[in-house]
Amino acid sequence: MSHRQIIYIINPISGTRTKKDLREFIEKKTREEGIAYEIFPSLASGDYAFLKEYIRERKVTDVVIAGGDGTVSQVVGSLMDTKVNFGIIPCGSGNGLAYAAGIPKKPALALGVVFHGKALSTDGFDINGRFACMLSGLGFDAKVAHDFAQQPKRGLATYVTQVLKNFLSAKTYPFELSMNRRKLTTDAFFISIANSNQFGNNFTIAPAASLSDGLIDIVIMTHQNKLNLVFETIRQVMGQNKLQPQTAIKKEKGVIYFQTDRLKIHNKGLAPLHIDGDPAETPETLEIEIRKKCFRLLQPVK
Repeated sequence: MSHRQIIYIINPISGTRTKKDLREFIEKKTREEGIAYEIFPSLASGDYAFLKEYIRERKVTDVVIAGGDGTVSQVVGSLMDTKVNFGIIPCGSGNGLAYAAGIPKKPALALGVVFHGKALSTDGFDINGRFACMLSGLGFDAKVAHDFAQQPKRGLATYVTQVLKNFLSAKTYPFELSMNRRKLTTDAFFISIANSNQFGNNFTIAPAASLSDGLIDIVIMTHQNKLNLVFETIRQVMGQNKLQPQTAIKKEKGVIYFQTDRLKIHNKGLAPLHIDGDPAETPETLEIEIRKKCFRLLQPVK
């Protein structure tokens, strides 16, 4: 038998895949590897602190999440101080952290990374003390996340429908940002706060982002007409908007893109917020700070 001991946490409602078949597949493959394991369902509360004692007593080495970015964020945020390795079997609608790390979507290949990958130290960040592992945002994409969460059917098609629906009524919000003794006031359709380079589904929003560079990428889509908004979004996704030094940010640009290790946002217009794709309560002030190399993520060997 392997010295490893795995806890699998399976979200029964993320994405669209049948979870009964996935559970049976995980059990079969893990037994074939000779690895001891236990399976738990994900929790609506998002609090997995109750597993800490189990991890210590059973000498658990790995916690593997079969779910989307929201579930990954909740599990890692609850358990990263136990020093286990974390793995992902992507089952969500976006899977941004998994894709940014190069973890395949097919369960067999993702399990291959769990069994034979390398655990690499990975950054996260805090928003008002709440942990985020991948990408959070204010404004347009958060409104989409809030509406998406209310839909009876999940998946990419439903998400795209909500994006198109919200685009027609999208509005800007007033923000004031403070970072390293500098202030920036702007109206924006959205602000993305990114540790990962993408929203999910390989839709890149922060091309220069790294999972372990000790920095957060900030993308601000400023006030402009809707046609130009589409054009600037395409430019950002294709990596044509270069990073701007904080000392040379130009407010008149359609996209403001820079990096920082901490940031304060005064959310004057109470723009909606999402944290790793999950709707969150809208705060008036956000204190954001990087958490450098705070957890170990199982990634493909390169």
